[in-house]
Amino acid sequence: MSKKLEITLTRSVIGGTEAQKKTVQALGLKKIRQSVVHEDTPALRGMVDKVSHLLTVKEV
Repeated sequence: MSKKLEITLTRSVIGGTEAQKKTVQALGLKKIRQSVVHEDTPALRGMVDKVSHLLTVKEV
């Protein structure tokens, strides 16, 4: 069984770079305190690392 990650947007992307805004959007997050669940893959981990200061991540 593969791991899953619950990703929650905890800070606003206002004032962030365009790349950060697009990364958050690609993760499927639109509003603060919105959560999504994704499969744990190296590509997803890279996206999370780029905007880790805006997110909270938990293993599910």
